[in-house]
Amino acid sequence: MLTKIITEGTTKVEVPVPDENSNFPPSSVQVFYNPAMRANRDMAVAAIACFSRDNPDYTYLDALCASGIRGLRIAGEVGLNTTMSDWEEASYGLIKRNIELNNLSNCTAMKRNANVVMLDSSFDIIDLDPFGTPAPFLDAACFSTKRLLCITATDTAPLCGAHKKAGIRNYSAVPLKTEYYPEMGVRILMGAAARTLAKYDKAMAPLLSYASAHYVRLFVSVKKGIKEADECLKNMGFLSHCFNCGDRNWKLGLAVHMEEKCPVCSHKTSLAGPLWLGGLHDREFCQKLLDEAQKREFKDVRKLITSCSDELDIPMHYDIHKVCKLLGITAMSTIDLVTALKEKGFQASRTHFSGISFKTDAGMEEIKKVVMEMAGS
Repeated sequence: MLTKIITEGTTKVEVPVPDENSNFPPSSVQVFYNPAMRANRDMAVAAIACFSRDNPDYTYLDALCASGIRGLRIAGEVGLNTTMSDWEEASYGLIKRNIELNNLSNCTAMKRNANVVMLDSSFDIIDLDPFGTPAPFLDAACFSTKRLLCITATDTAPLCGAHKKAGIRNYSAVPLKTEYYPEMGVRILMGAAARTLAKYDKAMAPLLSYASAHYVRLFVSVKKGIKEADECLKNMGFLSHCFNCGDRNWKLGLAVHMEEKCPVCSHKTSLAGPLWLGGLHDREFCQKLLDEAQKREFKDVRKLITSCSDELDIPMHYDIHKVCKLLGITAMSTIDLVTALKEKGFQASRTHFSGISFKTDAGMEEIKKVVMEMAGS
C-alpha cells in the first residue's frame, strides 16, 4: 500500500495514496481516507472541544477509524483520552504508525469489531463515522455512550426516501422523497437514535444536526434516566405530505391518527415516520461552537454553524422553486420571500439545507398567497 504524510488541522497523518491511473473512488483503496470530509472532521474537533471544555478527562471512541485521522485529531487537538478501533489489519497497522508519528500518549489502538468494543466498555463520547450506514453500529453505540453521541451517515438515499425499502430496513421508519429530503434524512436518523437510546433508559438533546453534500451529521448530548427517556420520546411523531398541492402536516406521538386525505385539495396523502419532530440545534451550543471554530480558524464550517443557528426549529423546510413551480410562475428570491412572510406576521428564516430553502410557520396555502402577491407587484 502506497502512502504519504499529510497535515490536517495540526495533526500529521499517514494516509493511503489512490492509484492515479484508476477510476475507482478513494473507498477502493486498502484503507479508506476521504479528503473531502475534512470539514466534517473540523466540525467534530470544534464540537467535541466545546462539549468537553470543562471535562478534560472525558473518554472518546473513534469506533470505525480507518486511517485514524479523526481520532488522532481529537487526541492531539482536543487532548482527550482516545480509543481508536478498526477490524482491518491494514488500518490497525496504519493507526499505530500514526500514533507514533504524532507522539501521542493518550491514544489506544484496537483491532476489534466496533460493536464488541462498544459492548465491552463505555465511553463518554462515541463517534460513528462508517462508510455507508451507521445502522449496524447504532445499538451498541447507544448502549455504550454516556454523554455525547456523534453520528455520520452517508446512506442518504435510504434516509431521504430515494431507496425507501432500505430506509425502512435500516432505520425502522418510513422516509418520503420530497423537496425537503435533506431534512427528512436528518429527522429519520435522529428518530432512530432517540428510540435506540430509549431502550437503555437514555435521553438525547440535539446540539447540532445538519445535512451537507452527501451525508447527514448529528451531535446529541446523552443523559441517563427513565423519566428523561420518556420525555425525549415525546419529540417523536409522524408527517403526512400531499404530493398534489404540497401541503404537509405533522403530529407528535408514536401512535397517532393522520388524515388520509389532504385537508386542502382532498388528494391522498403519504405518510413518513416515526421521525424526530423536535429541535435540531441548541443555539447556545452553536454560539460556543462558532467561537471555537473561529479560534481554530476552521473557516469552512463557520457559515454552516451560523446557518443552522439562525434557522427556525420547525419541521419541514420549503423549496422556493417547488412553490413557484406549483403556481406556474418564475422562481423568486428566497430572502425576499422570507422578508415578505415576516412582514405578514409569520415567522420565517432561511435554512442551511440549500440556498433556495426556507422555514416558516405559515401553511402552504398562506405561502402561495404571499408568493402570488409578490409576483403581481
